[in-house]
Amino acid sequence: MKVLIIRFSSIGDLTQALSLPSFIKHYEPTSEIHFVTRDDLASLLTEHPQIDQVLSLNRKEGFSGLFKLISQIKKNNYTHIYDAHHNLRSFLIRFLIWSPQTLVKPMMRLKRFLLIQFQINLFEKPFSGQRDLIKPLEKWGYPYFLPSPPQLFLNPETVQKAEALLQKNNLQKYVILVPSAAYVLKRWPLEHWKALIQLQPELKFVVLAGPSDSFTAELDSFVNVLNLTGKTSLQESAALIAKAQAVVTNDTGLLHFSEQLGKPTVALMGPAPFGFPSRDSTYIFEKNLKCRPCSKHGQGPCTNSNYQDCLKSISPEEVSRKLIEILEDFK
Repeated sequence: MKVLIIRFSSIGDLTQALSLPSFIKHYEPTSEIHFVTRDDLASLLTEHPQIDQVLSLNRKEGFSGLFKLISQIKKNNYTHIYDAHHNLRSFLIRFLIWSPQTLVKPMMRLKRFLLIQFQINLFEKPFSGQRDLIKPLEKWGYPYFLPSPPQLFLNPETVQKAEALLQKNNLQKYVILVPSAAYVLKRWPLEHWKALIQLQPELKFVVLAGPSDSFTAELDSFVNVLNLTGKTSLQESAALIAKAQAVVTNDTGLLHFSEQLGKPTVALMGPAPFGFPSRDSTYIFEKNLKCRPCSKHGQGPCTNSNYQDCLKSISPEEVSRKLIEILEDFK
């Protein structure tokens, strides 16, 4: 059995898809698994013990790069293909390569339309990104289960860099904060993050965010905060999460890093319906508002008269209490 898995992006969706190789090899231990993704995200796959080969697509090369990749992998004679992305690029791969056993992750467009436009929820509850990625494989005769963490595997050199950074800043016990997200509407208000830090002056916090997230500079004034915004790669961020006591995060890719590493996590879920984590190690804060969800990815616009009420109404005090409870439980 030779399997090709296709998932190009996003960071969160790809991270959730990391359970797929372990799931397949649970049932087919001698299978060979290749995984296609974007070249800028390939580092999340290279250390996975159940992936035999990582194939990457350079987006800058456009469709010429895609056809070059297809030509390269066409010779591999896959017995099974799982298109876990379901977009034009993945369609061209599975169409031009072909396999007698090909599965495509359902898009469920009608259900999405009804949910976002009319708040009619026909999806299986609770939402689970990993379940939605894995369950289509039941058509190959593999009953669903969720492989246990970790499903995100780290480069030893990256782990050493993270350890050196922690040692340099005299950090042994700390909580990761992830105050950013792709869309502003998915971000817990910055004032709430400040209040959370003030409520727990005895805790050490490490802030992780991307190079463009300059708003996190306002957190530099707290003596118990190490702000690493824009200073860590994806793998380095994962290594820091792996060594943390707990994580508090918006609905973003690093939420799924934490989930796949099995770390105790507080997830702040706002306007988007499909980024929900799948493991018991994550506690989900969300408010049951009539306007939720308002958009597929959280891009808006906000339709609530109280702007961003879905996240503003999650108080720093309740998040602080849950964080302390988690830290006590996982001592």
